[in-house]
Amino acid sequence: MAALTSEENTLLNAYLPGDIIIGGLFPLHLQTNRTATPGPVSCSHYSYQMFLQTQAMIYAIGEVNRRELLPNITLGYHIYDTCADVTFAIRAALELVKYSSDPERCSLLPPNASSVRPEVMAVIGERFSEVSIAVSRTVTLSSVTQISYASTSELLSRKLKFPTFLRTISSDEYQTKAIAELVKLFNWKTVAIIASDDEYGKYGADRLLHYLGSIKDVCVEFIDVLPGDFSKNNSKTHKRLAAFVENVNKSTAEAIVIFTKGSNVALLIEAAIKNQLNRTWIASDTWSTATRLATLPAIETAGRVFGFNSKRNAVPGFHDYVMSMFNGTTNAILEHHLTQYPLCSNEPPKDKGDTCTLTNTIQETGQCVDLKCLASHMDEDESYNLYLAVQVIVEGIRRLLECDHQKCQRHTNFTALELFMEIKKVNFTVDKTHLFFDINGDPSLGYDILHWDTAAETQRDVIKIIGEYWPNGKIVVPQDIVQKMQSVKLTAYNCSKTCEPGQELKKQNAQLQCCSDCVPCAEGEYSTREGVECKRCKDDEYSSPQRNECLKKKVDFLAWSDPFAIMLSFLEAFGIVLTLAFAALFALNRGTPIVKAVGGYLCFLELFSLLTCFCLALSFAGEPTAASCMIGMPLFGMAFSLCIACILANLLQILVGFRFDLKTKSCLNKVNQPLAVVAAVSGIQLAVCVPWLCLYPPSPKPKSLAKTVLLQCHKGSTEFFIAMLAYNALLALICFLFAFKGKQLPDLYKNASLISVSMLLYLIVWILFIPIYINLFGAYKQAIESAAILISSYSILCCHLAPKCYVMVFKKEINDEKAIVEYIRKHYERKGVSVVQ
Repeated sequence: MAALTSEENTLLNAYLPGDIIIGGLFPLHLQTNRTATPGPVSCSHYSYQMFLQTQAMIYAIGEVNRRELLPNITLGYHIYDTCADVTFAIRAALELVKYSSDPERCSLLPPNASSVRPEVMAVIGERFSEVSIAVSRTVTLSSVTQISYASTSELLSRKLKFPTFLRTISSDEYQTKAIAELVKLFNWKTVAIIASDDEYGKYGADRLLHYLGSIKDVCVEFIDVLPGDFSKNNSKTHKRLAAFVENVNKSTAEAIVIFTKGSNVALLIEAAIKNQLNRTWIASDTWSTATRLATLPAIETAGRVFGFNSKRNAVPGFHDYVMSMFNGTTNAILEHHLTQYPLCSNEPPKDKGDTCTLTNTIQETGQCVDLKCLASHMDEDESYNLYLAVQVIVEGIRRLLECDHQKCQRHTNFTALELFMEIKKVNFTVDKTHLFFDINGDPSLGYDILHWDTAAETQRDVIKIIGEYWPNGKIVVPQDIVQKMQSVKLTAYNCSKTCEPGQELKKQNAQLQCCSDCVPCAEGEYSTREGVECKRCKDDEYSSPQRNECLKKKVDFLAWSDPFAIMLSFLEAFGIVLTLAFAALFALNRGTPIVKAVGGYLCFLELFSLLTCFCLALSFAGEPTAASCMIGMPLFGMAFSLCIACILANLLQILVGFRFDLKTKSCLNKVNQPLAVVAAVSGIQLAVCVPWLCLYPPSPKPKSLAKTVLLQCHKGSTEFFIAMLAYNALLALICFLFAFKGKQLPDLYKNASLISVSMLLYLIVWILFIPIYINLFGAYKQAIESAAILISSYSILCCHLAPKCYVMVFKKEINDEKAIVEYIRKHYERKGVSVVQ
C-alpha cells in the first residue's frame, strides 16, 4: 500500500480488501491552491484531527472484523483524502463507485445495473456539506448509501435531490432552531450573522433568519457572507477582514452567529483578538470544539463564545488504540503521516511547549511528535458520529444478510440498493445512543451547548458543556446562567432590552436600526409586561398614570345628587305645586270675569300644558334612558306650543272684543274660534314632533372622554330639533306682536302687557340658550335644557297667570263686571270718545 500525496493526479488513499468494502472521504488537507486560472492543484493545511478520524474509521472496521459481528464476512475499506475540494471529492467518489467487474469502465450505469456491484457498497463522508452535496449527486447514480458524520446542511434532507444520503449528525434545521432558542432563552434582542458563500453557510443563515424572525423583538442587524476564497488569506481577505471589524465595531449586536468552516473562523477570531472586539459569539458545529482557537493567546479579548455541537462521546477503545501506536497496524494514510510527522518512541520531544500545535517546523527539522500531543487532537463528536456510521452500515448488513452470532443466512452478492433500503430502516442502540433515521434521513440526536472557559487551567477544560438541546425543542441550561443573562436590562451599547410596565421598546434611529429605547405609552394605552408593545385601552377604559393597566371609566351624567340637579328638581316640584294651586283657584273662580278674561276654559288647557312642561323638566336629571330621552324635548315642544296656542286664542278674543273697525272686526270674527285656533296651531307642532319621534327618536348616546364616559340624550335629528324650537319661537313672536298691539286696548287685567312680557322672556331665554347649549360640554348640558324649560314655564306662570290669581285672592273688588265696564268707560272718556251709559 503506497502512500500518495494528494495532488491533482494522485489522491492520498488507503485500501484494505474485504468481502464488503466501505468507502471513506475525509479532508485530510483543508485547503488547495486552486485559482481561477487552470493549472496544477495541490493540497495544504494538513489536519491532525482529520488524520485521526480516518484512523477511527479504520479502527471501527477492524473491531467489527475482530469481534466477528458479521460471521464469515470481512469488511474492507477504501479511504480517500478530498482536500475539502469538490473536484477532488467527485474524482474520489467516481473511483469508489466504479464497477468491480470492469474497473477501467467509465460508465456508472451499465444496462444490468441491478445485478452488477460497485466497488464499495456504502460511503462514509464527506465532512463539509458543500462537498457532501457533490458526492451525493455522484453516488446516487449507483444507489450507493452515503452516510456523513459532519455535514449538517438542511439541503441534504431533500430526498428528491439526495435520495441515498443519510447522516449521523443532526440537520442544520435543528441546529438553527437550537441557536434561535438560545437567543430567546438568554433574552438577546440584537443578533448578527456571518456565513460563508457555500451550501452550509447560506442555508444555515437563511434558516436561522427564518427562526429568529418568529421570535418577537429579536432584530437581525446585519448578515455578512464571506466569499468562497476567504480562507486563502490574500489581499481580498484582508479587505473583508477590515470590513468585518468595522461592521462589528459599529454594531449593537449582543450575539454574533458564525456559520462557516473552521479555516474561515480562524481568520475572523484572530482579527477579533487583534482588534479586541470583546463580543459574544455563537459557534456552529464546524468550529465550536476547535481547541486550537479556544486556546489562542489573548482569546478572552475576542469575547465569550457559546457553541453547539452534536452530543459528545468517545469512541470506545480508540484512545488506547492511538496511545498503543495504533496497535502495530499500518495503512497508507498512517504511513504517510508517520513519514511526515514521526512519533516519539519513548521520551517526549524537547521544547514541545504547552500548545501542542502542528507546524511546518516539525516536518522540516525532523522533530518527533509525542503520542499524547497527537491524542490531544482527538475529538469526541465527529469521530463518534463516524463510529456510529460504521455501526449503522454493519447493522444494515446484518439485517440484509439475516446474520446471528454464528452465521449469516444470505450471501454477499446483494446490490447497493438493497443495502440502502435496510440501512435507512435501522433502529438500534449503540453505547446508550439510540439511533434511527426519519423520512429525511436525519437522526434523532441532540446537541450539546458549549461555552469556552478561557480561564481554564488545561486545554481539556477550556470547552465545557453547559446544556443540551433536543430536536423536540427542549433546551436545558443551568438556571443560574439563564438568570444572569436575562438580568441584563441595558446592553453595553446603551440599548434597552426590556422596560418597566407602562413602557415599550422603540427603535432609536435609522443608523441604529436594532437599538431600542424605553418609551412611555401614550394616553389611553397600556403595557402590562416588560417592553411589550403598548396597546389601546377599550373605549370604556383609560390608562392608569403609570400606564401599566386600564381603569374603568366613570359613567358621567346629571345625577340626582348633583347640587344643580337638586336645585332644578326643587324648582320643578315647586312649579308643579304652584300650577296645581293655580288650577284649583281658577276652578273655584271659573265663573268670574277675570277667568273669562284669560280665555275661560282655555286657561285650564294652558295650565295643563305648563304642568306637563314642569313634569318633563324632571326627565333631564338621572341616567338617561330611551324613555326619558324621547319624552324630553319632543314632548316639551308639543306641550309648550299648546300653551302658546291657548294664549294666542285669548289674544284674538281680546282684539275682537275691542276692535271698532267693522271690516277688520269682521275678519277677526271669522278666525275667533278658540278651539280651532288651538288645534291648528298646536297641530303644526304635532306634525313636526311625531315624525321626529317615529323616524329619528332621541336616545341615550355614550361619548368616551379621557377618563369618563359621558352619557347624554342624542337628539336623533338636529333638523327636527331646530324646527321644533323655531316654530315655538315663531309662535312666541306672533303672540308678542299681538299682545304689544293689544296694549292700547282697555284691559283692566293688563292681559296684553303681561303676555308681551312673558313672550319676551321666552324669546330671550331661548336666544341665550342656543349659544350656551352649543358651546357647553358635559353633564350640565342636560341641566341647561331643563333650566330653559323651567324659565319658559315660569315666565308664563308668573307673568301671565300669577297676577290673575293675585286679583282673585286679594283684589276681589275688581273681579266684577261693573268694575270692568267702569274701567272701559273711563278709558274712552280720556280719549275723548263719548260712551253711551
